This record gives sequence, C-alpha cells and structure tokens, in this order.
Amino acid sequence: MQTPRVETPPRHVPAWRRSTRGEHRWPSALAVAVVIALQLLLPDQTVPQIRRLLAGVEGVLLLGLLVTNPFRMNRESAVLRMVGLALVGLIGLSNGWSAGLLVIYLVRGEQRGPAELLLAGGGIWLTNVIAFALVYWELDRGGPAARAAGREEHPDLMFPQMQAPDLADPDWEPEFADYFYLAFTNSTAFSPTDVLPLSRWAKMNMMVQASIAVVVVLLVVARAVNVLH
Repeated sequence: MQTPRVETPPRHVPAWRRSTRGEHRWPSALAVAVVIALQLLLPDQTVPQIRRLLAGVEGVLLLGLLVTNPFRMNRESAVLRMVGLALVGLIGLSNGWSAGLLVIYLVRGEQRGPAELLLAGGGIWLTNVIAFALVYWELDRGGPAARAAGREEHPDLMFPQMQAPDLADPDWEPEFADYFYLAFTNSTAFSPTDVLPLSRWAKMNMMVQASIAVVVVLLVVARAVNVLH
C-alpha cells in the first residue's frame, strides 16, 4: 500500500523580490516640497546666495516628474531616472552647502539669539534627514521603478521585514516612509539601528549623513548654551 503523497504548498515570494504595482509618487514629492520650503525660510547666513535659483530648479524638476509620472512609479525610464537623480543631487548639494555655512557662521562667533540658532540648526538638520531619505529611496536596488519591477535581487539596505518575512505582511515592500525612518534614526543615533547597510555606497552615505548631523547638533547646541550664559 502506497503512502499518499503530500504536496508542499508553493513558497510565497515576498513583494520586495517580485514585480509589484509600484509605490505612490506623492510621499516623495511632498518631502521635496518641504525641503524647498525650508531652503527658502532659513536665515540668509546659512543658505547659498543662489538659493532661489536652486529652489526654482528643484521645483521645475519636481514638476517635470509629477507631470510625466504622477501616480505609481512602476515605469522604468532613463530620462525620469536622470531627472530624479539630478533633483536628489541638487537637494544634497544645497543642504551640504548650508551645513558648511552654518559651521562657518558659528565658528566666527557672530551674535544671534539662541532661538534663531536653534531654528536654523533644526531646519538644516531636518533638511539633512529628508535629503538622505531621498538618496536611500532613489538608490536602493536601482530606485523605485526598478524595485517595482523586482529586477534587483540583492538589496543595498536590509530592512527587518526582509530578514524575518514570516513576521511581515507578504505584500510588504520598502516605501519612502521606511527610508525616511532610516534617515531619521541615523541622524539621531548617529549609527544604523534596525536597517543594515549592505552595499558600500549605502555605508558611505550613512556615514556622511551621521557626520553632518552630529556636527550640526553639537555646534548649534554648544553655541546656543554659550549665548544663554
């Protein structure tokens, strides 16, 4: 008598390893809009003199992305990819410039109220978080469109849901909010928390982000305390 054969159910492939609908455009677009607003609101001493030009170019690039691909980012295009990278590059350049100007401003010891110093430092710190969230989101496994296609097998950033798929929704995949959380925790803990960088570019970017954050926080707080005394 033969033992009945028990068929093993097919293993479910997690969403981050297969083709999906793609994530919505609006979270990243909103983040870019916040960055542009912060660039225009920061004190003159802590922003490039061409900030209006930079903000205008960033706005035009964002508008171009919204017009050509306003909803779900599941269409791979070399032109859209270049525009997205150019936008992220401009934001990173502008924020790095502002961080450098803030350091010079504080080292010179120019007298300003602690509230203004804290607001300027907080604006640059928040811009740093958003800028690197966009970097991680735009570069991880080839960007949002490539992730939607499931083209890259090996992740650059290892999220907890990837390590323990049984504890996550089968349809879970990283979206902009996850990259924003990564950037926020890296700027507060100055080190990886639950998301591990696997590729070298991810490690270098996290190192640069943490360096900018710690310099801004330490200098601004120290200067504000000195002014209060």
